[in-house]
Amino acid sequence: MVQDADLSLARRQQNRERLRYVWEQYSVAFAFIILVILAACISDSFLSLSNIRNVLRQISIVGIISIGMTFVILLGGIDLSVGSVLALSGTVIMASQVEYGMSPGMSILLGLAAGALIGVINGCMVTYGKITAFITTLAMMTIARSIALYYADAGAISGSSTAYSEIGNGYMLGIPIPVVIFAVTAVAAYIVLEKMVLGRRIYAVGGNIQAARLSAVPVYQVTILAYMICGLTAAIGAVIETARLNSVSTSSSGHMYELDAIAAVIIGGTSLAGGRGRIIGTLFGILILGVLSNILNLVNISPYIQGVVKGAIIVAAVILQKRD
Repeated sequence: MVQDADLSLARRQQNRERLRYVWEQYSVAFAFIILVILAACISDSFLSLSNIRNVLRQISIVGIISIGMTFVILLGGIDLSVGSVLALSGTVIMASQVEYGMSPGMSILLGLAAGALIGVINGCMVTYGKITAFITTLAMMTIARSIALYYADAGAISGSSTAYSEIGNGYMLGIPIPVVIFAVTAVAAYIVLEKMVLGRRIYAVGGNIQAARLSAVPVYQVTILAYMICGLTAAIGAVIETARLNSVSTSSSGHMYELDAIAAVIIGGTSLAGGRGRIIGTLFGILILGVLSNILNLVNISPYIQGVVKGAIIVAAVILQKRD
């Protein structure tokens, strides 16, 4: 009898572990599927090809930034500067083309370099400067935005070549180019995090920084690289946005993108404490936000209410993480 009771208890514990594993691995995917079904029931036009393209195009910029944000949050850090980095990188890109006559290719390289450099500065401040990520990136958010505002006198810089605008408005095999760039970025990030040494080191640092140090993981270098990647993804977002709009607004470009990116990462299951999370979860997170915004637009809900909904979802996601 005692053996039967012990066996029954062991089976119940095993079943609970299985359910917990399924919940951790697939809950965000289940939530996305349910949301899509709900959206299809609410609006007949939701599953139309044009609407699907529209949703994917709309989430591409924040989706790319969310991928970079995943690297930083996996470390147990955060980057509040990505929206301002996008604005500053966009200013570099547009100014180099419009005011200095550089080619689109060269201007893109300069913009990407600017974003990556800001990421490196953030990483150095966090590591060598011993300043918390929140304070560091909050300060950089203000600095980067102010530089862009000062250069353009708080205005916009407009005008670029037709070839450059194709990056934001063109198609490749019927797929919007921004979506293609988003997909390529996601695949590259997946390979880095799942298949490369850098990815294993990021998880190690985020999981237990002291144990990582004892295991000879170069914590400072890994942290700086993660922030550099985050800055680079913000700059990639700047390329797409400036190409799509043929301009950059130093006051509004990238506004609140950092909150959307953080929301996507958290909804995707990445722990704010670091060490746990996956790129695939972030992808589902940004898809959930995109579909949700699309539903609210299709049923003519005020865009101001969308922030309330996103905030509620973030709180719910964090509560579920704590329960885990």
